[in-house]
Amino acid sequence: MADQTNHNQAGEVAPSTVDKQAPSVAEENAPSTDSPEATDLPTANAPDSNAAKPTATPPKREKPAAKAAVGEKPAAAATEEKPPAAKAAKKEKAPAVEDKPFVEFIEQDYLPALQKAIAQQGVQDLQVSFAKQKLPIIGFESAEECWQIIGTWKETGARQFNLYFPEEDIQGKKGFSCNEGKKPSTLESFLIDERKITLDLLVFGLVQRLDGQKWLGIN
Repeated sequence: MADQTNHNQAGEVAPSTVDKQAPSVAEENAPSTDSPEATDLPTANAPDSNAAKPTATPPKREKPAAKAAVGEKPAAAATEEKPPAAKAAKKEKAPAVEDKPFVEFIEQDYLPALQKAIAQQGVQDLQVSFAKQKLPIIGFESAEECWQIIGTWKETGARQFNLYFPEEDIQGKKGFSCNEGKKPSTLESFLIDERKITLDLLVFGLVQRLDGQKWLGIN
């Protein structure tokens, strides 16, 4: 094999062809110092592309208020809700005339209403009185006195009726008797089937009884 190394006359080893070309090739491939060239190496001034980028902090979201349990009203609504206004007190009704004391009711209300009703039936000579006395009925001479309404016709003087209140209460037992010139012998019950006695009912009941006796109007 031939020796690739050439020796010059001075005994120095001459560089090979490869050695001669190496510097020129290195110079051609060496980077220029006039302009920067990007390399894969990170520099101190350039930011690292792989570094984590800062992110904006999202605004805090307020937690929604806890939902009220089913059937419960929100606290705000509960505070705003006001109790209903008290109803205006009803005006007290005036006591009924039937609630008056017995004697007061008869004298102030019943007698005037009875005389007016009988007059409307065409009777103008009726005299009505109110007294506490014995019953003018045969067989009741020993009975105690009781309040009575006595009606007498002035002209004839023979017709008379009596309405009895032995209990001094219009809601209690009541009796009736009538006669023409003689003492009555019968004591009748009066309005015994009515649950509650009123002024109008007392007037109507007696007018009906007298009409049944043929003592009113043209009878």
